[in-house]
Amino acid sequence: MLGVLFAAVMFLIGAGGQLWAQGCILARSPEQGGLPTGEGGVLEPGHFQITVGERHQFSYQHYVGDVYQEYRAQDHTQVENRINLITTNLTYQWTPRISFEIDAPWLFATRKSQNSPIKYSATGLGDTILGANVWIRNPEKAPRNNFSVGLGVLMPTGNDDVQNTYDSNTTGVGAPVEVTAPVDYSIQPGNGGWGMVTQWMGYDRVGKSLTFYTDGDYIATQGGTNGIQRGATLSATTPLDNYVAISDQYLLEAGVEFPISKVRGLSATFGPRDEGVPAKNLFPNSNDGFRRPGFAVTAGPGGQYVRHHEILTAGVYKAVHRDRTVSYPDEVYHAHGDAAFAQYVWLASWTHRF
Repeated sequence: MLGVLFAAVMFLIGAGGQLWAQGCILARSPEQGGLPTGEGGVLEPGHFQITVGERHQFSYQHYVGDVYQEYRAQDHTQVENRINLITTNLTYQWTPRISFEIDAPWLFATRKSQNSPIKYSATGLGDTILGANVWIRNPEKAPRNNFSVGLGVLMPTGNDDVQNTYDSNTTGVGAPVEVTAPVDYSIQPGNGGWGMVTQWMGYDRVGKSLTFYTDGDYIATQGGTNGIQRGATLSATTPLDNYVAISDQYLLEAGVEFPISKVRGLSATFGPRDEGVPAKNLFPNSNDGFRRPGFAVTAGPGGQYVRHHEILTAGVYKAVHRDRTVSYPDEVYHAHGDAAFAQYVWLASWTHRF
């Protein structure tokens, strides 16, 4: 069963055009803190684990659809986003099958255009997730394969209205002209709305050492707009873009894990990831507001090292396909905006069990 599921996930990832990412696109789904298939195994009932993870990406390559906008680099008009997202996750294993968790991110981000001296920045607590997960089979009786599902709520604890004051007179001549305005939504710590989180993880061990895995999540939001105005003035010609949309987001990944025989507790992983923002939300509510929908498919190696109560993970994923899709306002106004994507996504985490 899990082998079939893994194949289905691989098919979906390979069919990139059917999916909906990163950079200027707001995609900050929670990351897994290591697989339960290595030396660490599944967390025992009555025990806690805390995971601190780091995600780094530098987004600067612009796309309209899946077409790279090379002229932006040639004209030095690229928008550059630097994002560091530190996430703390606390999990409590209540029974062999049921666990509870809280996931709180902290964002450090900057945004700048190559042809402007103005640099925007935002720092702060992001949106917090409370959730519960259930293994379909009792892990004590299913060491070789299992699948878990989870439900949670995303709470709008992050600030979605971080503002910067800057000198808008970039000519170098004349008096400064100070402007205070919200930074772009792609570097705001918060999304501005509530959401329902569904997440999953599964693995299937083949033979003595090879393990296939899949995990992911989908955050379905309340939709509508968060009331944050994008520009200094309201547009009469494109009113649907005047305010920031509260948008869904998702993460989907799969891969293979195998131990490094000469180092106890060390294993390597390799596989693809797909993450992004749908053009329209899952629930039938308003899709008004400005968003940059799209997705990025990346692939790369990773590793996991377990020693006693500590688990270390790391991975580097290179983009293999990027697509800035058409948003609902784009459809209405017969337009197609662009978005900046990263070339690499860097992930690392430390887990302590107690």
